Amino acid sequence: MNAPDTAVRISPASTYDVERIRADFPILQLEVEGHPLVYLDNAASSQMPRQVIDRLVRYQTTQHANVNRGVHYLSETATHEYEDARRKVQKFINAREDREVIFTTGTTDAINLVAQGYGRKFIGAGDEIILTTLEHHSNIVPWQMLAEEKGATIRVVPVDDAGELSIDAYEKLFNAHTKFVGVMHVSNALGTVNPIKRMIAFAHARGVPVLVDGAQAVPHMKVDVQDLDADFYAFSGHKMCGPTGIGALYGKTAVLERMQPYKGGGDMILSVTFEKTTYNSIPHRFEAGTPPIAAAIGMGAAVDYLTAIGMDAIAAHEHELLEYATAQVSRMKGVRIVGTAARKASVLSFVIDGVHPHDVGTLLNQEGIAVRTGHHCAQPVMERFRVPATSRASFALYNTMAEVDALVAGIRDVQKVFA
Repeated sequence: MNAPDTAVRISPASTYDVERIRADFPILQLEVEGHPLVYLDNAASSQMPRQVIDRLVRYQTTQHANVNRGVHYLSETATHEYEDARRKVQKFINAREDREVIFTTGTTDAINLVAQGYGRKFIGAGDEIILTTLEHHSNIVPWQMLAEEKGATIRVVPVDDAGELSIDAYEKLFNAHTKFVGVMHVSNALGTVNPIKRMIAFAHARGVPVLVDGAQAVPHMKVDVQDLDADFYAFSGHKMCGPTGIGALYGKTAVLERMQPYKGGGDMILSVTFEKTTYNSIPHRFEAGTPPIAAAIGMGAAVDYLTAIGMDAIAAHEHELLEYATAQVSRMKGVRIVGTAARKASVLSFVIDGVHPHDVGTLLNQEGIAVRTGHHCAQPVMERFRVPATSRASFALYNTMAEVDALVAGIRDVQKVFA
């Protein structure tokens, strides 16, 4: 209906040129405390390239109206662009059908949708839900709320000293009462890449559905939900170079059609009387009210951007950064890396002897270096490793080796202050 978006300036077959990629991100030109910004807080939220920003502006200035039911030009245009964004997300994660993609406000909203829409209908008293020690709070608290309401029990997969799940322990947790599994693909606190394909296969062999929190995986590696055979897969736009306030829940058609709606309101219905409401088909029955239209279209533009570069190329670049940073930090006296799994994505959590992580973050900020400090919404992980918090550097497609060097130099400067 409209001219195609401006393409990213890199073809999938080209040599990975991080400087050309960085040129797409206006915020990376920023200075903080008189220093060039070194942005290493990508696990919390990545930055947006100009292509996504321009797409948002184009929608707001030439295409904006409410979606669905409108017969005028702008409403039809907005509806087309919104649904086109859904198709882009479908292709990006290789869902079988576009109706298996539900737009949400983010990963947390998506998990709550499953807990309420599936859990409240199919989980009852005496049933058991399996989670892991590595989970983000957003994949713990909704299940705790459900378990308390229904009289169900949560069982937890332990993690070893490297930050890897005990798969033997996971398998032993299953019994006749097991009704659901929730597991993250990549740990936001440690970077551990969990063997979810194996975990899903084991659960399915026992008739148990699995939800995967993919917030930290989708931005950093190629994800194929059909290959994984996940029943549900949740992720967020703002961690993959898109806007905040948007995310997606993938769900298998057969499972989604059995679920009850999570929210009631406009557009999730076919007909309403005071006697009875008939719900709309999927995915619309789970998208009540006016959706985040601009954000969804922006997320589609982010998918275009990442696809043009190539997820395999992004993963390889970030792996080199992580290996280099791990080698550098591992050699530093008085610094300990928390999370040393054999398979990791682009997260490096560490503690410095005698220095609280909040002080680390404050001092690094004075050198223009942005890291995340705290428990990372993963307090069970902190308890397992007997630390109140960590400092976390997390890498993205636009980070460089020079920025890793700046981080290492910054850590040395922190140590000097507290010497």
